[in-house]
Amino acid sequence: MEEMVVEMSHHRWKTNKKETEEGKGEERSEGKTVSSMERAFEEKRAPTWREQLTLRALVVSFFLSVMFSIIVMKFNLTTGIIPSLNVAAGLLGFFFIKTWTKALEKTGLLRLPFTRQENTVVQTCCVAAYGIAFSGGFGTYLFGMSGRIANQASEANDEQNIKDPKLGWMIGFLFVVSFLGLFSLVPLRKIMIIDYKLTYPSGTATAFLINGFHTPEGAKLAKKQVRTLGKFFMSSFLWGFFQWFYTAGDDCGFAAFPTLGLKAYENE
Repeated sequence: MEEMVVEMSHHRWKTNKKETEEGKGEERSEGKTVSSMERAFEEKRAPTWREQLTLRALVVSFFLSVMFSIIVMKFNLTTGIIPSLNVAAGLLGFFFIKTWTKALEKTGLLRLPFTRQENTVVQTCCVAAYGIAFSGGFGTYLFGMSGRIANQASEANDEQNIKDPKLGWMIGFLFVVSFLGLFSLVPLRKIMIIDYKLTYPSGTATAFLINGFHTPEGAKLAKKQVRTLGKFFMSSFLWGFFQWFYTAGDDCGFAAFPTLGLKAYENE
């Protein structure tokens, strides 16, 4: 009996030692990846904040923010759940500004090179814009307080229950909501990321992605990703455009055609 206990404890010790060594090996490989990626930017000077906030970055951020806000509003009004678009914002920001800088470089008008910090500015502006579109309540409570929605309810309504949307108070409300999140984020960052050193998944993934874009191999991979994204976007758009031609009402068209599920079983 004692020999079995000794053998089990020895086996447990070897297992724990192996897991510890595997964990250390993963940490070393991860550290090597980070150091090798940062080594590619050692000789490059870190740009100042004026060089990061460029006109091209703000223009690209504006158009991408409009596009992502429309996508988020579509999800917000249909499913109520939105996916994380951080990676897509960083990828499309890199593609459009890289195309911009290449065109200027051919004409000899390029003054500032495209940096990863500028790419981060574009990604941050896009995420902040579609975050306001979702968290601002445009698909939920903000328009749900209007008089038109209140008239559809059977309950008694008065002036305290109705707030019609107007541009003035909506801008002020969004400023309060946005800065409240910003001020609460600073202490949470200090506790969670700096003190406890917790890995922020989407932020870490976006940082690795943007750093990879600005390497020679990453630039080639980004082109392939954007090309694939464009193919799927065009195929989805053309299929939706094709369905629109055959839709005459709510119960008409390909969307109402029972191909799968219970509707197909009922109409067999």
